[in-house]
Amino acid sequence: MVTSCSKQSPEPGRRINLKKYLHEKALIVNAELNKYLKEQYPPLMYQAMRYSIFAGGKRLRPFLVLQGAGICGMAEKKVIPTACALEYIHTYSLIHDDLPAMDNDDYRRGMLTSHKKFGEDVAILAGDALLTEAFGLIAANAVVKGISKENVLKVITLVSAQAGVQGMIGGQLVDTHQSSDTKETVEAKKQALLYIHEHKTVALIKASLLSGAILAGASTRQLKALSRYAEKIGLAFQIMDDVLDVIGDKEKLGKKGSDLQNKKLTYVSLYGLEWSKREAARLVNEAKKALTVFGRKKYMLEALADYIIEREY
Repeated sequence: MVTSCSKQSPEPGRRINLKKYLHEKALIVNAELNKYLKEQYPPLMYQAMRYSIFAGGKRLRPFLVLQGAGICGMAEKKVIPTACALEYIHTYSLIHDDLPAMDNDDYRRGMLTSHKKFGEDVAILAGDALLTEAFGLIAANAVVKGISKENVLKVITLVSAQAGVQGMIGGQLVDTHQSSDTKETVEAKKQALLYIHEHKTVALIKASLLSGAILAGASTRQLKALSRYAEKIGLAFQIMDDVLDVIGDKEKLGKKGSDLQNKKLTYVSLYGLEWSKREAARLVNEAKKALTVFGRKKYMLEALADYIIEREY
């Protein structure tokens, strides 16, 4: 199911209202997600999957899939199935992250978490279902005109690696077993924190941007530039999450407690608030420098990098 991305990207050089543009793209992605997740039997499973998918996410990862394709010369509408797949995987990770055995959160984005709404058994299975069906959506891109089956296979390989033990799951494991009050040296904590963020957060952001680019037939040079960009904005994104956990509006964040209160290892707890803000800004500047190869086409990804450190939630 591929729908038209009705709103064209703003022309290079024009002022971008990125928040509005992200919202427009999110509506397109949501329409497709709604089609893919039409309620079937067993209804409880689809209700739980839909509940978490439509719980108000920013759709950053689908947006990156679309941008990866667009900046490499492919119409965004062609990669919509893969864009939705990355949102499936992101949402599954949040469902499991909230479970009592993990972060034990009651609320996300101001709503009851899946296990509080449906019970732990259904929440676990909803996450499993989203992860499993995500790869079916990526495979669906193989029948879209202009996309080679070889490139779809490359994306499946990439996403499985970045979402697996050497990626997001590995980061989640270390995060679950790490605390700010352990008796490790400060240097050991810094290394653990970098590992957590590079794997738990950066990996899926990187997979999203590169997936769209690979489907578009990106060159090695383009993929290298986008990989560096994604690594920098992914880390900046997580650092700003740590900052917002301290100074952000809890109502906008949809959170009750804070990572610091829960003794989670964060950039703010290790480096301090002001250093964390400066580091996020430095990473954003490095991310934008990585885009030189794209010339004037880089403007949207540059705007996204700036948005990451300017956002309120």
